[in-house]
Amino acid sequence: MVRKFFQLDKNYLLEEAQLSLQNELLIQLINQVKSEFEQRNNPLGLLDGFSLKIKNHHCHNLKPLYGFYQNLAGVYRFKYSDNQLEFVWDGRDHQEKYKAEWAETFKDWVSRFCQQELFVQAVLDLTVFLPENRQADLAENRMNNFMLRQFGVKIHKTKGLVAMKVA
Repeated sequence: MVRKFFQLDKNYLLEEAQLSLQNELLIQLINQVKSEFEQRNNPLGLLDGFSLKIKNHHCHNLKPLYGFYQNLAGVYRFKYSDNQLEFVWDGRDHQEKYKAEWAETFKDWVSRFCQQELFVQAVLDLTVFLPENRQADLAENRMNNFMLRQFGVKIHKTKGLVAMKVA
């Protein structure tokens, strides 16, 4: 990737840290969504065909969630970050610090998101039921709408992230 500006800008370092954790955090997201779905919809652990399909699903294709992850990472940089590097006094480098902070924030957000049934359904539609569900765009749109409601930002193709007033 070609950098147009200062190579050690915090946002560039943070973005690299976020991208390096993408697959690991998405697998955690899927596992947490599956667990939340089971707790909410099958608390007795009865094994029917539907429950078995969710339980036995292994993450082979994370690509349908890449857009959501990158949008969420962008929201984090947009709303909760600045471009000022800071002194790290505990001996870690900036990448390690940003990875730890992003992973913690991502896990917190996913825990909150999993309380919403629409989010759980959208993630399952993009992972477990993707081969059957050809309307993956609808699930992606639901997730982007979910982000708008949660963070008050809208994702434009040309303008990027834009703060919106949400009623």
